[in-house]
Amino acid sequence: MTYDQSALPDVTELSVGILGGTGPQGRGLAYRFARAGQRVLVGSRSTERGAHAAEELAAMPGVAAGVVSGGDNAFACGADVVIVAVPWEGHAATVAELAPLLSGKIVVDCVNPLGFDKQGAFPLQVEEGSAAEQAATLLPEARVCAAFHHVSAVLLADPEVAAVDLDVLVLGDDRAAAEQVQALAARIEGMRGVYAGRLRNAGQVEALTANLIAINRRYKAHAGIRVTDL
Repeated sequence: MTYDQSALPDVTELSVGILGGTGPQGRGLAYRFARAGQRVLVGSRSTERGAHAAEELAAMPGVAAGVVSGGDNAFACGADVVIVAVPWEGHAATVAELAPLLSGKIVVDCVNPLGFDKQGAFPLQVEEGSAAEQAATLLPEARVCAAFHHVSAVLLADPEVAAVDLDVLVLGDDRAAAEQVQALAARIEGMRGVYAGRLRNAGQVEALTANLIAINRRYKAHAGIRVTDL
């Protein structure tokens, strides 16, 4: 079975909420989805910061009027699909606090549990196995997927970059939810959303980010992943 983007569901009308939408990764994803025409709800711990980030994103090249709005993280939970892009240190607390608002939602976790020392980045051990599995444990009524771990925040946020050339590895136990996340990834110019297994395999995908950081440091690049023979 080859990759067939036309077989993925139509997600053009879905709204996308970003928890942690004022951080580098969340803000970059918000910009790319808004540039693709998705309605985006930017969330932050502060209502003012979320609203300010939305105003700045709305003024960026390629973003249509009225596409982006902002508020606190609870505001972002009003979207059809909610992406968790908060720092690992606050991951569990943020997800647990918002659990009642995320019931029944597709929740996409893109958090990489990493530590840093003088030798560089390294993966942290997570009791549940991965950040995504931690989210699934805390959100038993949500449809949790993992995706967008290996996307450079620098490329996402740069309006001069026309296409972000990489594959997004999408993991999840709910295949219908995973397909919608694959389709959302494909809405960003240059990206493909590739199904990469069940949520129990999210740990090694999150950990691979440490290797990409090492590549980026060595080669002064913004490396991503491409899957061959698809």
